[in-house]
Amino acid sequence: MSALLLIVLAIVIFVVAYLTYGRYLAKTWGIDPSRTTPAHEMEDGVDYVPAKTAVLMGHHFSSIAGAGPINGPIQAAFFGWVPCFLWIVIGGIFFGAVQDFSSIFVSIRHKGMSLGEVIEENIGKKARVLFTVFAWLVLLLVIAAFADIVANSFIGASYGGSASNGSVATASLLFIPLAIAFGFLVYRKNAPMVVATVLGVILLAVCVALGLVFPLDMSKNFWIAFVFVYIMVASVTPVWILLQPRDYLSSFLLYFMMAAAVIGIVGATIINPASTTFQTPAFTGFSVGGSYLFPVLFITIACGAISGFHSLIGSGTTSKQLDNEKDALLVGYGSMLIECVLAVISLIAIGTLSANGTQAAVQEMLGLEAISPTVIFGTAIANFFEVMGFSASAVAATKTIIMLAVSCFCLTSLDTGTRLGRFMFQELFATSKSGEKNILSNMYVATVITAICGFILCLAGYQKVWPLFGAANQLVAVPAFLAAATYLKKIGKKNSMLYFPIIFMSAATLCSLVLSFKNNIVSIMGGAEGTALFTCVLQDIIIVPLVILAIILIVEGAQVLTGKKKVS
Repeated sequence: MSALLLIVLAIVIFVVAYLTYGRYLAKTWGIDPSRTTPAHEMEDGVDYVPAKTAVLMGHHFSSIAGAGPINGPIQAAFFGWVPCFLWIVIGGIFFGAVQDFSSIFVSIRHKGMSLGEVIEENIGKKARVLFTVFAWLVLLLVIAAFADIVANSFIGASYGGSASNGSVATASLLFIPLAIAFGFLVYRKNAPMVVATVLGVILLAVCVALGLVFPLDMSKNFWIAFVFVYIMVASVTPVWILLQPRDYLSSFLLYFMMAAAVIGIVGATIINPASTTFQTPAFTGFSVGGSYLFPVLFITIACGAISGFHSLIGSGTTSKQLDNEKDALLVGYGSMLIECVLAVISLIAIGTLSANGTQAAVQEMLGLEAISPTVIFGTAIANFFEVMGFSASAVAATKTIIMLAVSCFCLTSLDTGTRLGRFMFQELFATSKSGEKNILSNMYVATVITAICGFILCLAGYQKVWPLFGAANQLVAVPAFLAAATYLKKIGKKNSMLYFPIIFMSAATLCSLVLSFKNNIVSIMGGAEGTALFTCVLQDIIIVPLVILAIILIVEGAQVLTGKKKVS
């Protein structure tokens, strides 16, 4: 298979899907441009702030992207490129983009509240409490893991890192004041958006260039401490000062990275078609190395097809900034399809590098002791430019910039995740109907508690439970679909397009959790000792309530959808 043919086919399919299915959903659900959005109705200058469409698109896209659409396809490619490509396309169009669009839609119809509040109104209070606690715990895992990832990407050469890592740190730090200045000019001085964008992108390039020349050299402990202080400040800072402008400008890094990848694929194909021909088999089997295609493939390729985390972002921050209801289609449905394109590029990266689609094979080929999906992605794209005749220094710079872009998006997902955690904690302990206030609903208190819990989990070793994150993340998609389906039923709109995603994602997540539980039991019975034994027991202790939670939420939602339960 030619990489060029695959990427062109994917782009065409996604454009057609947006113009047809996306618009069909908007019409069916009753998207109304004349309605006042929560960003205007409840504007507070902190969380509820109307954003220009392009700015909000950049914020949402930067927040949902992260490293997910790169990691997933590369990690799942050992099943063959065909099942991966099919799930990215089908999952993206009918699952992921629908979830992202619907989560924004139902949130703006509920005053910009998070999914937990939407679930309470349309399914019940018990479901809301269970979902909010679960989602908050998932976000803690995201905060812990992403803080560790960002710190690792910043470590200087003297502390076991590299000059590239130090460059990422410098560029990221310089980017913060740039974003603040951009927000001030656009929202307080009413600077023309086009002029501000052009200037912002130029200065963003300057930040990257300065990072390459002046890499910082700090330890991991320093960066972990810095990251947690930063996310606490970012979580309570008005979105127009930092979140909106930083994510908007950083989205250009991702656009550049994707454009560079496509240019590299086209150029390398023209010069040497063999360099962009898939080495990975089309299909290797339904069971490979003890892993079953169902559910492993559908859990592993998360952000590239569907990710429950996206629904938290859509209903948590994006809905509070939507200027016009019609923008939900572009921001929600459109952003996910662009992310699917990135997932296809990631599949091309591993497919053109590895003969069997595994990270181990690439690791051996490159002669490295360890390798990450980000390195595989950067190496593959840089190789395309090498085929095109670029110098060794230009190829190396391309690889560094690509890795820098991925690291920047981990940081955007990190502080967005912290703000979401703060929202959910506040809503969980919100002011009672009698008007009595709860100190735990204060945004500063909620932020500190959320960040400290994430910090403790980061230091305590989140890796012990990280293998469960994929299923837990995808499990969030189930109540997200249920919230949308029950709300659409309440307002008399068609919701049948959500039934199969609910059933399929329920089956995939529950199957994955049950298999993990079984494998842990087998390891324990097989004589696992020490850390291995502790990890197996800890994971199984977590799996049991997750499965119970999922079943309760599914039953509660199904009762509402079938009319067996009425919500007052």
